[in-house]
Amino acid sequence: MTETKRSQAWKYAALGLLLAGVLTPSVGCQVSVAGQTLPSPYYLYDDVQYFPAGPENKLANETAALKKARAEAAQTRR
Repeated sequence: MTETKRSQAWKYAALGLLLAGVLTPSVGCQVSVAGQTLPSPYYLYDDVQYFPAGPENKLANETAALKKARAEAAQTRR
């Protein structure tokens, strides 16, 4: 390779890296944060997933059954 071809190759390589650096932010890279994927290039068109809040106590039925059993036991002791 002659010196002019080598310098041209470096110019093209630098131009390519610069172009890649400029275009990279526009592709919509996805990052996972707190269970969400942000940003998504199609986030305006995605389905909304809504999960209503459940009971604070995860064992609500068991707690209610225990209270009922304790109340019945206390009533039979009297």
